[in-house]
Amino acid sequence: MKARAPHIKSRRLPGPKAAAWVARDKATISTSYTRSYPLVVSHGKGAELTDVDGNVFLDLNAGIAVGATGHAHPAVVKAIQDQAAKFLHMSGTDFYYPQEITLAEKLGSLVPGKKPKRTFLSNSGTEAVECAIKLARYKSGRTQFIAFIGAFHGRTMGSLSLTASKAIQKKGFAPTMPGVTHVPYADCRRCVFNLKFPSCGMACVDYIEDVVLKKVVPAEDTAAIVVESVQGEGGYIIPPPGYFQKLQALAKKYGILLVVDEVQTGMGRTGKWFGIEHWPGVTPDIVTIAKGIASGMPLGATVASRELMTWPPGSHGNTFGGNPVSCAASLATIKLIEDELLVNTQKVGAYMAKELNAMLERHEHMGWVNALGLMIGIEFVAKPGTTIGSPKIRDAVEQECFKRGILVLGAGPSAIRLAPPLVLSRAQATTALEIFEDAVTHVERTTRAR
Repeated sequence: MKARAPHIKSRRLPGPKAAAWVARDKATISTSYTRSYPLVVSHGKGAELTDVDGNVFLDLNAGIAVGATGHAHPAVVKAIQDQAAKFLHMSGTDFYYPQEITLAEKLGSLVPGKKPKRTFLSNSGTEAVECAIKLARYKSGRTQFIAFIGAFHGRTMGSLSLTASKAIQKKGFAPTMPGVTHVPYADCRRCVFNLKFPSCGMACVDYIEDVVLKKVVPAEDTAAIVVESVQGEGGYIIPPPGYFQKLQALAKKYGILLVVDEVQTGMGRTGKWFGIEHWPGVTPDIVTIAKGIASGMPLGATVASRELMTWPPGSHGNTFGGNPVSCAASLATIKLIEDELLVNTQKVGAYMAKELNAMLERHEHMGWVNALGLMIGIEFVAKPGTTIGSPKIRDAVEQECFKRGILVLGAGPSAIRLAPPLVLSRAQATTALEIFEDAVTHVERTTRAR
């Protein structure tokens, strides 16, 4: 069955109504926002989005990996409506309501680890990370953190200090939170040590012990290692087998907490509930969750063992976190992922990865594909057969995709990320891949003509 979307009716994008909204936005909205292309949304259903001019797009970014169940899923909409008719807010840090408690119980059963767990609910990924920072410092009595080059953990001052994705994100905001040391991530394609896996012996982990903990920051002062199971904003970089097992062993050796950021990778995105589950036997001390947790409603979660997340009342809290409407949306989201979307993610993700890897043979500027479930990165290179990235080609492909009616986004310096709603069908995936390849073909021909 052929997918209905995309259908572009405007002669050029943006259409006249969208262009008018973009002009109004320019006059009133903070210029700090990043907009890759002029999409002005009217409504959506599943993996389709319609703009204010009636153009229908196939959505392969899901609001940056947020809309796990697609746009306006009936079960999620009903959960939101039913809860909104009961009460909208009562501040879960001061009072009790079943929705918040039920969700915490459910998350505790899903997050890896056999120990009973506790959850702090907030509004976003960056807040979930801020909670992890405070909890790690409070419980360890230590002040220092180790984070990774290429990481993105948020833009509030604590999480920003852990972030090392783009310099612009920190420009003008120094000093950020002190006490963070950044180390190389396990990017085997572009190893900073110029080694090859597996003969490298995980030199990037050894570097932490042999250099950082001996020459930069004492292990006894280090509260936590904070790491994404797959680097998201950094370029959809997947560490090799055994990496997190060795990192966990290092952390345990020195009594350092392991904080795993699952904001983009969690809630079924990679074909498992959490990205870290692709590395068997790894149990994080703290897990941060957001994005796909509530299908677009604002919600973040920080999950740790019951023992670890025992701290005095008033040591951390917020007003809006664990909003009952967001909790209801999250519970409906989790049920959908459990019942059908986790399997769909595995099947459609494997299909897309296979087709994209086949494309590598036909397109000299497509370097490689990183894929786990429906978290897929396609790297574009300046010279065939090299690892020299081409932001210019990547950006051009992104724009050509938009013109043709599929929504993709960049990640890292030179990758395209595909993070569609987990409801994406095989038929929609086939259509999207055909259009994507057409966009790549156009850009490569234009590049050669110059």
